[in-house]
Amino acid sequence: MPDLDILSDEEREAINEAIQSSDPLAQQRVLIVDDDRDSRELLAEILSLNGINCMTAAGGASAMSLLEARKSIGLLITDLRMEPYSGLDLIRWVRESTLAALPIIIMSGDANVPDAIAAMHLSVVDFLLKPINTARLLELVRRELGMV
Repeated sequence: MPDLDILSDEEREAINEAIQSSDPLAQQRVLIVDDDRDSRELLAEILSLNGINCMTAAGGASAMSLLEARKSIGLLITDLRMEPYSGLDLIRWVRESTLAALPIIIMSGDANVPDAIAAMHLSVVDFLLKPINTARLLELVRRELGMV
């Protein structure tokens, strides 16, 4: 029987690349917000090494700008204690914006019960204590980005 495949391997690869680049899950990024440069870069490196696209912001104001400009952000991970905008301020801003459904993970090395309760009332995915359990974080990120 004759080969009826009309596409070359190169054409097939180009089509697959186009399909993947139009897949919203393939383009989703995680925005990591932490005023501690080492913490945010380490977290971004851990996620990147696990195939997760990341962006970082040093605080709430820059995070707000990125969230407004980059529609590819599919998950926000934010520190709780930052100045002048706290993680809770950032989450409140997100929940009152057109991005209200954005999944959010909050982390803190210095949290108390009222902070955890306030975060949960803002519909965060989880509240993680520092040092972060990376296995748990990866599980949450993959789930929220639809990678499982």
